[in-house]
Amino acid sequence: MHYENYDASNFTSVPAPSHSSPPMAPAFIVLLALLAYVTYKDYEDFLSLGPGGTPSTFPGYLKITFLRLFTLRNTYTPAPVPSELRNTGFLRTGQIPTRLSNRPNVAGIAPHRQTNQRPSKEIFTYFSTCIMKLAKDYPSRFRMDVSAFEKHCPGLFSLKTANPACNGEICHAHPIDGSMHMTLHPEDIKMVLEAGWGERHPLAKGGWCRRFVPQEFVMVYAPRSKEEVDTVMEIIKAGVGWISGEKFEEHQDKDSRDFAAAGDQMPLLRENCMHHRRGAVAS
Repeated sequence: MHYENYDASNFTSVPAPSHSSPPMAPAFIVLLALLAYVTYKDYEDFLSLGPGGTPSTFPGYLKITFLRLFTLRNTYTPAPVPSELRNTGFLRTGQIPTRLSNRPNVAGIAPHRQTNQRPSKEIFTYFSTCIMKLAKDYPSRFRMDVSAFEKHCPGLFSLKTANPACNGEICHAHPIDGSMHMTLHPEDIKMVLEAGWGERHPLAKGGWCRRFVPQEFVMVYAPRSKEEVDTVMEIIKAGVGWISGEKFEEHQDKDSRDFAAAGDQMPLLRENCMHHRRGAVAS
């Protein structure tokens, strides 16, 4: 064979395979790991708020994560007062003073808790006893029972319900942070928010969200002194009016009991509440 006339230029070389594009698998693994970490930290934050109406489980966390899509954008702005309810509120102008500090930090949906400005154990015990004493002094109007919203802490209920909210529940206080959830007349909500004493629940927007909480559902910040307890008790009495349809009058049908005796019932009631803790109602 003769190769004298061989010309290499007649042949085209095959290009080497290109590896300039990075593989997608490592990037996906990093993204997945980041998502898992963020979810884990968010779940830890959910658990740190303590027990609430939603079970402290991962399925409970997923439910609350979904409900975030429907929450109020501004919980400090009151809803418009319906025309038929104007000038019918239960709080008088100037009845509650302006709260003398900035609003506390509040987190969560259910649980929904304040994360700072919490009261001492002594003040919360005093506050709880004041609520209990209200029920003991007026047994024809009130009862204490397991909160229908929280299902693990005591709640104050009205025996008469013109505007029923979970079997006539007026309010319940949270032992973990001292704050309180309750239902109020729309005009009273406006007054409480403007005085800096509370905010609307994130799901209190009406419509579809009524299956979780009433549109008039609010958080009242934890009282930190006996003077602040007195103010919050005035707000509770306004809640009595909204739920029962009757303005609360001091000493009407009062069955006076010893103040300390009311406080003695709190441990027993809390134990009863823990036995009833189950379900998943937002609060």
